[in-house]
Amino acid sequence: MRIDASISAVVAGGASGLGLASVIALRALGAKVAIFDLNPEAGEKAAADTGAVFCQADVLSDDGLDAAFAIAREANGQERILISCAGGGNAITTIRRDKETGAIKIFPTAEFARVVNLNAVGTFATITRFAAGAATLDPLDGERGAIVCTASVAAQDGQMGQAAYAAGKAAIAGMSLPIARDLGRFGIRINTILPGIFGTPLMNGAPQEMKDRLSAMTAFPNRFGEPEEYAALALELCRNTYMNAQSIRLDAGIRFAAK
Repeated sequence: MRIDASISAVVAGGASGLGLASVIALRALGAKVAIFDLNPEAGEKAAADTGAVFCQADVLSDDGLDAAFAIAREANGQERILISCAGGGNAITTIRRDKETGAIKIFPTAEFARVVNLNAVGTFATITRFAAGAATLDPLDGERGAIVCTASVAAQDGQMGQAAYAAGKAAIAGMSLPIARDLGRFGIRINTILPGIFGTPLMNGAPQEMKDRLSAMTAFPNRFGEPEEYAALALELCRNTYMNAQSIRLDAGIRFAAK
């Protein structure tokens, strides 16, 4: 699919990090972009800086997502591209021993469910609404729409304390093929990127010792990825009409150690 001023796109989680880099890359090609994000302050700033439209959205709220898509389509028309970067995690081991009492504590089930829902359910809910709209369009370059999801290399080699995050991200990668099969009849493609360590606001705030240790795990180059490198791959997955149902690691050859 060509990307130009005739194309509208939605970037979920587009106010920062990988999502914001994707917004900037799409806008550089002239595409009309709607930023979906839960943070209104960051979202409004990102929209002002890039010329995009901000739509406050909670990916776990059906009503909120429906309202966000309605606002985006009123401003930009029906979108043909969805880049989904919304998600998050935590760091809790399956069980752990209390340092003071010695008692064994378990991973709170509600917290596990929250992270899995945020990543897997939120991504799926966003996809369904995008696909329902894109299916109404006339084909362009032989297709109606393209979806790029964001998982993580933790889906395949998660570290200690990443059970919930790894489960949520693995679900995104795992559902890409069946979704591609569901949407193929409508001319809509889906691919998933599994990023390694990237220079997002969250990772940039980590202690230098931790960043150095993670960088040393890559094969080459021994550094964090740039959000622009993620965005470049996301746009290529939208442009290349023969790319479908793929889960692609973008990680400089990293393989996470256990901790």
